Amino acid sequence: MTKKKRICLVSPGHVASNPRLVKEANALYAAGFQVRVVAGDYMAAIRSLDKTILSEVPWSWTQVGLGSRPSYLGRRLWQKLAQKVVSTGWIPHLSVATWAHNPMSTKLAKVAAEEPADLYIAHCLAALPAAAIASAQHNAKLGFDAEDFHTGELLETPENQAEIRVRDRIERTLLPRCQHLTAASPGIATAYAKRYGVSMEPILNVFPLAEAPTTTGRQQGDRVGLEPSLYWFSQTIGPGRGLESILHAMGQMQTPVRLHLRGIPFSGYSEQLMQLAQDVGVGDRLHFLPYAPPDQMVRLAAVHDVGLSLELIQPINRAVCLTNKIFVYLLAGLPVLMSLTPAQQEFAKQLGEAAMLVNINDSAAVATALDKLFSQPLKLEIARNQTWKLGQEIYNWDREQLKFLTSVERGLQLKYPTSTTRRK
Repeated sequence: MTKKKRICLVSPGHVASNPRLVKEANALYAAGFQVRVVAGDYMAAIRSLDKTILSEVPWSWTQVGLGSRPSYLGRRLWQKLAQKVVSTGWIPHLSVATWAHNPMSTKLAKVAAEEPADLYIAHCLAALPAAAIASAQHNAKLGFDAEDFHTGELLETPENQAEIRVRDRIERTLLPRCQHLTAASPGIATAYAKRYGVSMEPILNVFPLAEAPTTTGRQQGDRVGLEPSLYWFSQTIGPGRGLESILHAMGQMQTPVRLHLRGIPFSGYSEQLMQLAQDVGVGDRLHFLPYAPPDQMVRLAAVHDVGLSLELIQPINRAVCLTNKIFVYLLAGLPVLMSLTPAQQEFAKQLGEAAMLVNINDSAAVATALDKLFSQPLKLEIARNQTWKLGQEIYNWDREQLKFLTSVERGLQLKYPTSTTRRK
């Protein structure tokens, strides 16, 4: 009898804040692998959601907290010392970059290495050095899932240069060592290929068919009122997400619509957004909804009318990403209002009537596009049906996971890194 291969997924974030991690773990377990997840545990607001998810999963898991206060303060001191070294423009060793980027990496590495695995897959940049340390200790394969283009998450400003150098050093050193590399969008994969010469398999942030509603019909759910509903969600609700532009557009629309936002607001931001809503005359039509478990997001979205994907073109990561919002909306049967980023413009070609592209900086144009949609019930119904079909037949995890599992199997068989040039 062939022994099951062991896969360890490593992430600095909470399980509940990374549905992609959970989907991958579930797919690996269902495919016959032994699966262990090592994930962060430091936000009290998310722990109850973690508990709900972890109480039902079939794979093993270990949560990594901040530790005792002296231990945490000690790691922060090491981080500050490393950042001071980096600020000189000199990064003498990978460990300096690792400490400067995130003080949790070494702790994640210690926990990940406690159990041997055949492949360690890092989620998020802080997990990459941790997975690399664990894989080296057990002579195992290394993998990385790029849900973002991490050096491109920061604007190219003078104050960001030190952190950009840190991220570049981590990725430039470790990505060529990986046998399994995936990215959350074709644009992210292309960005990494251009910067480091590595080949990544795009694995979209889609969701299982089992999480979809059973019908395209709208229900009341936790939406407020009977007016058309615009919907947006994220773990956090904060600035730089295009929400202000939508409120300005709502103030210019002929159709009275409501805006529902789901997530945890940054401190003071909900008050700022509510003040803006009142200033443009829609203060009674902005609603905040509580954060919820990832496996409920599709059904929670399905009660609304239009999903919002309002990415900006700066920093570059926002321009090349395709967020999980889009694929939640598709599986929920919601037409998607997309901002004009390169990644979303390219992807919209595949969506047809299911997508509307708008210049998010032109609130009058956004208002006109939404008024036109809501004034044509037949067009809206066609868009809903097209969206539902795309989610059911193409953009779902039942299909996409096959590419992920193929990449894992290939990585386990590879002897050499996946970069286009061998590095010593």
